[in-house]
Amino acid sequence: MVTVRVPITEQRDASYDILIGRGLLTRLPALLRDACPAVRYAVITDSHVEALYGGQIVAALQDAKLPVELLQFPAGEWNKTRETWAALADRMLALELGRDCAVIALGGGVVGDLAGFVAATYLRGVPYVQVPTSLLAMIDSSIGGKTGVDAPAGKNLVGAFHQPHLVIADLDVLDTLPAVQLAAGMAEAVKHGAIADAAYFAFLEQETAAITARDRDAVERVVRRSVEIKAEVVAADEREGGRRAILNFGHTVGHAIEATAKFAVLHGEAVAIGMAYEARLAAALGIAAPATADRVCALLERYGLPLERPATGTVDDLIAAMRHDKKARAWTLRFALPRAVGEMQGNGKTGWTVAVPEQAVREALGATQ
Repeated sequence: MVTVRVPITEQRDASYDILIGRGLLTRLPALLRDACPAVRYAVITDSHVEALYGGQIVAALQDAKLPVELLQFPAGEWNKTRETWAALADRMLALELGRDCAVIALGGGVVGDLAGFVAATYLRGVPYVQVPTSLLAMIDSSIGGKTGVDAPAGKNLVGAFHQPHLVIADLDVLDTLPAVQLAAGMAEAVKHGAIADAAYFAFLEQETAAITARDRDAVERVVRRSVEIKAEVVAADEREGGRRAILNFGHTVGHAIEATAKFAVLHGEAVAIGMAYEARLAAALGIAAPATADRVCALLERYGLPLERPATGTVDDLIAAMRHDKKARAWTLRFALPRAVGEMQGNGKTGWTVAVPEQAVREALGATQ
């Protein structure tokens, strides 16, 4: 087992560990007792993950004499709403779970965001543990304490920062992950290399076949290095007031694609498309050499990820959605853009996002369609 520490300095006692290994689900009761003791546990998951792991987790906790309740909601990003959040909170109230309870977020990114938001707001905040079951959740969304739900105006517009007490990444669950979900997770891995580690990016280029074939050593290296990068960035900037903004590379366009497609596009796929367009935008603005965009797009394509925006949203629709992006200021579109592979534009003095004229964004979005 590998342990990556996330040292949070902005809040007292908010630091936590990310555990990476195999067979960790079988050790869940002991891990909970150590890192997140509670009188009762609420396991929040979706309908897909419940069928795979819900019974196993509940049985393990019950065998360990840990009182547990299982709360499920229908799978799908379109269910990550205030209505689902309210229904889960109401069910916890009906079960008379007190402030001495803890939430276990069992699932992918949707579950982690939603269950984390329930934990952040239930009785003004209770502890929670992230147990990610997708590659994307393991290496990205489970780390950093961002929780929330989507709104009609856009993605993740209602939420809170609430750090987990522990993240448990059991690599065994990736063995049965559908190929499309593995590829979606790799979009975030490519992003991590692009924003912070050129050597890691090169590893992803060199080991595409091994990673796609789920070679154990290659997959473990992907999870470990991506977790290290994400942990390092968020630990230094808990509430996204500075460098943490670089993690949004690909997400300004990506979130707009998700919103206009009514979440018919997977998050990782939308981020891949977003990185392709935003890398081209960086080249068009003279921030990055064209070869940088070419290299990013080539690697995404090797992992079977899409590069072009779907026909579900016009350029006008996408621009309107981007205006609701959390990075937007005074209706100005802002992007986290690469200067080169492994290096982002910006610094602590000038900021980590770039204001881009709307016409330049329109030209970039319309360049291939």
